[in-house]
Amino acid sequence: MGGQERVREIYDGCYRRLVGQLFAICGSLTEAEDAVQEAFVRAVERPRRFAQVDNPEAWLRTVALNVVRTRYRRASRFRGRLAEAMPPPNTQLPGLSADHVALVDGLRQLPYEQREAITLHHVADLPVREIAAMLGVPEGTVKARLSRGRARLAPLVHEFVDDAEEVGHV
Repeated sequence: MGGQERVREIYDGCYRRLVGQLFAICGSLTEAEDAVQEAFVRAVERPRRFAQVDNPEAWLRTVALNVVRTRYRRASRFRGRLAEAMPPPNTQLPGLSADHVALVDGLRQLPYEQREAITLHHVADLPVREIAAMLGVPEGTVKARLSRGRARLAPLVHEFVDDAEEVGHV
């Protein structure tokens, strides 16, 4: 199988899953799609290197995550002014339940590092050890981010559940 055919097969198998994971991290469908597409572009640009990767999906996730992180760092310098002028990010993703969209809304309210750790652990289903290696931080840091993020996220998720139950009983 040629390099381009292999990339196409992997694209068909994991594109939507990767977009869903990055969407949970960045809170923007457009940014998530752009980051995942950028990862695939890099795979196509370096077919020999990509062919040597043991876990293509993990490699693509890491590249896409780095794209999002770079963009996040750049945008954070201007976030205060831009937040007032920009419309809210697109939180609609075809095929996702209202619960998933609400979870993404809750995640967007967390600090980036906590959102990243929670998504990689609970959405991408990666072990703490792998997340630590991917992010270049100690395992204890990942565990702390997970703990703090869950504590901050819990009331936000309960608010959604309470709201949904009220709507269901009306």
